[in-house]
Amino acid sequence: MDTRNVIAAISLSAAVIILYSLFFQPPTKKIDQNLIDKSKIENSDAPSLEQKEKVLKISRDEALSQSERIRFENKSIVGSISLRGAAIDDLTFKEYNESLDSTKKVNLLSPRDTEEGYIIESGFITTDKNVDIPNPNSVWSVSGNNKLTDQSPIKLTWTNDQGITFEKEIALDDKFLFTIKQKIINTTDKKYDFYSYGQIIRNKAPDITNFYILHEGLIATLDDELYEEDYDDIQEKKFTKTSQKGWLGIGDKYWITSLIPPKGKEFKTTFDYKNKFRANFVATEPLELNEKSSIEDKMQVIVAAKRVDVIDGYADSLKIDKFDLTIDWGFLYWFTKPLFHAIDYFFKLLGNYGLAIIAVTICIRLAFFPLANFSFRSMAKMKVLQPEMARLKELHKNDKMKLQQEMMALYKKEKVNPMSGCLPILVQIPVFFALYKVLFVTIEMRQMPFYGWIQDLSERDPTSIFNLFGLLPYDVPSFLVIGAWPVAMGVSMFIQQKLNPAPPDPIQAKIFMFFPLFLTVILAPFPAGLVIYWTVNNILTMAQQVFIMKRTTVKTTT
Repeated sequence: MDTRNVIAAISLSAAVIILYSLFFQPPTKKIDQNLIDKSKIENSDAPSLEQKEKVLKISRDEALSQSERIRFENKSIVGSISLRGAAIDDLTFKEYNESLDSTKKVNLLSPRDTEEGYIIESGFITTDKNVDIPNPNSVWSVSGNNKLTDQSPIKLTWTNDQGITFEKEIALDDKFLFTIKQKIINTTDKKYDFYSYGQIIRNKAPDITNFYILHEGLIATLDDELYEEDYDDIQEKKFTKTSQKGWLGIGDKYWITSLIPPKGKEFKTTFDYKNKFRANFVATEPLELNEKSSIEDKMQVIVAAKRVDVIDGYADSLKIDKFDLTIDWGFLYWFTKPLFHAIDYFFKLLGNYGLAIIAVTICIRLAFFPLANFSFRSMAKMKVLQPEMARLKELHKNDKMKLQQEMMALYKKEKVNPMSGCLPILVQIPVFFALYKVLFVTIEMRQMPFYGWIQDLSERDPTSIFNLFGLLPYDVPSFLVIGAWPVAMGVSMFIQQKLNPAPPDPIQAKIFMFFPLFLTVILAPFPAGLVIYWTVNNILTMAQQVFIMKRTTVKTTT
């Protein structure tokens, strides 16, 4: 077995291992070194938010009708704020349907009494147990506007029996940002200390895409460090960290619910689970409320579809540290995000993300054209040298050392690098994974059509060769859904393989012959946009390879 075959076998094995570990292997439990022990939590100066609620199971419509509400609406979202508890607990995205086959819009937030309860609360707490503060059952009053829009903020008030009034002024921009100005007015002769807080409560974990390459769950960036905690992790152990700056929230594949604490103030972030999942912050330094005076604070809430321009826009305009990481770009961030912007640029020119992917594929081929030329020239020479290599193997079949010496001499004489065939594959690996990440996590690709039967580039090709791509009147099991584009990819890969030097070992030749079929089956469930990229890339590679092989000749002596 020569060096080239050893390398080819190792490369094939590595490709299988990488594909399995990244896409099929169950995620492993992680040990977070930033989890602070219980004694430090209990000794923190900031008070903790108690959780004593129970999860009820009533319908969403019934829950919405149980309290008076203030409606809000702009061009992106619609929903309401419950006057009982002043919680943001009803939000629907106006621009996004639940599925291609449905016109029902995506509901993200729901009242606390529903099984899918998902709410946002804000306010003040105090260590003085003699002071009444608003709780989830407190009924707030509305002052002024009775509907929240991007043109008209609202004001909510609640007064206790001790002469202390709590106010919330809530403003909404034209997208997904709520700005909450909180104020306490003291009409008494006493002094108090209050701590501002914000929290997100989710009754249960949603159905998540259980892929190793995507995080869904509790997330924060605190003092420049990114923290990602899965729902299972928080059920096992609380996470707490004190920091000077950052944000926190709960992220789904396409949606983010986040809190941005008051700027320039230290706060304690907590992720925990006690019948419900919670992500909250509490200021560590109190605001001193003197007699006959007032205090105020401001926080921001972003409940957004994770569109790249929106997330990046808020990160820049509000100076939110690393807020763009709400989109899980992965460890290839430095390549994945620019790749998205390249695809998005061509989408704006061509009007179709499938065409944009093809345009980016062409650009990538042009960028690596010199490297591919070098590789293909060497491979072309290797193919021409096959008869001479076969002669040397027959001549020195009983002397492996001599055979290796003669082969290396032949490579040196003809200036052939047997490892050069690996270069195109190595170049494609980061592009492949980065493009997969873009298609998988960006909402811009969600439900975006190509042409013909491809109605969603982020989902698999829905056709199957086993019913002749829909010509036969029956459906096939999901594991037999091998669509037209994956078949085209497999065929292009098979033809491309024929252009390369065949392994001299018959067993290896058979293994490599089945490799296109293997990849066709493996990649059939992958997003159609990724298979389109791979197919077009194969076609461009073959065109370049045929051109170079026709121009490459090698003169050998016997």
